[in-house]
Amino acid sequence: MGFLFYAGRAKGTREVPIAGQVSLGLEADVNLYLAGGVYIWPTAESRWNFASMVTVPYIDVEVGATLDVGGASARRSQSAGNLFDLYFAPVIASFHIDQVRHLSFGLYVYAPTAEYDADRIANPGLNVWTASPTVNYTQLFQQGTLEFSVQGALDWYSENKDTDYKNGVVWRSEVLLIKRTASGWGIGAVGGWIQQLEDDSGPTADRLGGFKGRAFGVGPVVTYGRKWQGGEHVDVTFRLVDEFSVKNRFEGVPVSLMVGFGF
Repeated sequence: MGFLFYAGRAKGTREVPIAGQVSLGLEADVNLYLAGGVYIWPTAESRWNFASMVTVPYIDVEVGATLDVGGASARRSQSAGNLFDLYFAPVIASFHIDQVRHLSFGLYVYAPTAEYDADRIANPGLNVWTASPTVNYTQLFQQGTLEFSVQGALDWYSENKDTDYKNGVVWRSEVLLIKRTASGWGIGAVGGWIQQLEDDSGPTADRLGGFKGRAFGVGPVVTYGRKWQGGEHVDVTFRLVDEFSVKNRFEGVPVSLMVGFGF
């Protein structure tokens, strides 16, 4: 189970694509609620483990834009709330190098299952497929109480046929460091870098010079974990990331709270 809040702004001095149009500045407040599950495949004892994941998100979003209406600028605001695009991973493969070093490889997919109307600036869905091959490396130090993780992913987007807009491939990377205590609590920091590798394409993207973007972010992480003798466990993670040096993307402070239960 999870919740993410994001209040993002694209500065009003920059033209931004939205709903097949161009807005002078853009604002969005997003509440995203997540419920999902992970199934770990039964395998013989080895260094490899395999799993599959599916998540059903619900989104509540409010968008504000300044659009050209009849040759004049007009402020427009809309909101939408409904199921967001289905998020799933058909396979996640984990390789255990040893007891303190681990690798994982996954293919994560957003499917365009949510409602979408090209005439609206606020929609529950994105109307595109997104495939994200991801690799993650984790190493434990200090008898397992200090965790270091680094992750890299590529986001590949299909074309939005209703707006003739296609996002360029995006690279995402993240570094995480957490120190855990015997009581189950942990505290640390996370840093992230989003870098678009190629221009967006389509008539609107061409007008904006490809609209290639980037963003950096850093912030604190607080965790809590508890295990019971029967194998059941609960893990809670709170994150806050302050974005900076942003170009051609929303800029804000995403906040997330994730709660995982294992049986």
